[in-house]
Amino acid sequence: MNFIVIDDSKLDCFIAEKIIKNTGRCENIQTFQLATEALNVIKQGNSKPTIMFVDIQMPMMNGFEFVEAFEALDDSIKSKYTIYMLSSSINENDIAKVKGYASVKRFLNKPLTNTAITSVLEEN
Repeated sequence: MNFIVIDDSKLDCFIAEKIIKNTGRCENIQTFQLATEALNVIKQGNSKPTIMFVDIQMPMMNGFEFVEAFEALDDSIKSKYTIYMLSSSINENDIAKVKGYASVKRFLNKPLTNTAITSVLEEN
């Protein structure tokens, strides 16, 4: 399985990468601190299913703006990705907004944990 982590925090990217690699089911993982950089890579296309973890609170392009730009992409690109939104704050408005995006599977609390990754892998 391929993974992308988009989070402006270097520490959160590092933690997520370690936890994902420890599952033994990670073929490839890319981390991005800027959502715009991740979007540019995604636009190039991908032949393998990829799970994305996207932080909501980021500078320049936040998680919601990223998902809106992602949803405007061609279906042939979008079909390869499953998005999970992340946040360290449990804001009811953010959780409700996440549910409004067709391409977002669900909301997860930060930081990522072994339990959360296991649950995500069971869903995919």
